[in-house]
Amino acid sequence: MSSSLFNLDGKVAIVTGAGRGIGKAIALGLADAGADVVVSARTAADIEATAEEVRAKGRKSLAVPTDVRVADQVSNLVEKSMAEFGRIDILVNNAGGSFIAGTMDLSEGGWDAIVRENLKSVFLCSKAAAKVMISQKKGNIVSIASVAGIASYTLCAPYGAAKAGIVNFTKTLAMDLAPYNIRVNAIAPGFIASGGLLQLLGTKPDTSEQEKGGGFLEHIPLGRYGQPEDIVGGITYLVSDASSYVTGQTLVIDGGLTNKLV
Repeated sequence: MSSSLFNLDGKVAIVTGAGRGIGKAIALGLADAGADVVVSARTAADIEATAEEVRAKGRKSLAVPTDVRVADQVSNLVEKSMAEFGRIDILVNNAGGSFIAGTMDLSEGGWDAIVRENLKSVFLCSKAAAKVMISQKKGNIVSIASVAGIASYTLCAPYGAAKAGIVNFTKTLAMDLAPYNIRVNAIAPGFIASGGLLQLLGTKPDTSEQEKGGGFLEHIPLGRYGQPEDIVGGITYLVSDASSYVTGQTLVIDGGLTNKLV
């Protein structure tokens, strides 16, 4: 397969939650493939740092502080992206978050907050970007789901439910947008050593710390936690011409974890 299939020269991408972790790795990976990148998150300093790293790679970047749970702010993100670049070819819905809570200990407000942050945000961003892509008659949307949306997730039920919602919404939106040559897919990461996992483990995970973090590592056939960079190849594939006949799918990147759980 020719490497040119993965080339993103001339493409403009928006990456949400791009200040750190998986989102930052995705933004830098898309820049490596040739894309100009709009980075968004709530913390301005974080996304400006990511934007500077994108520019250091020779690509253009725009940092737009955005709360993706708020429709007006999402509209502002799209408007500023269009004002700067005149097009949107790629949207990566990465922003999200969670906290640990047993189902019976979870409040109504806690449930609503997690679903709003992880699922409503994907709806708002996808709809706003899709309006532009429909006019272009081309585009790619990829949302970050989770293996928590494929198997049971007792650490936080609304997070698993929201991520399962992303998997289903991806299928539906793919059908809605296929007539406009817009492809919609998702990635379901497993345990990635950043952000929430590090907080959960209370340590930097490696193969010598298997007993920490509830023994998660023993369930991963490849014997290690994923790194944010492990998601980049899948993203590049799904937003490039290499996957031109792929839509409505969820690519699992989990070191084989779900093969043992499902």
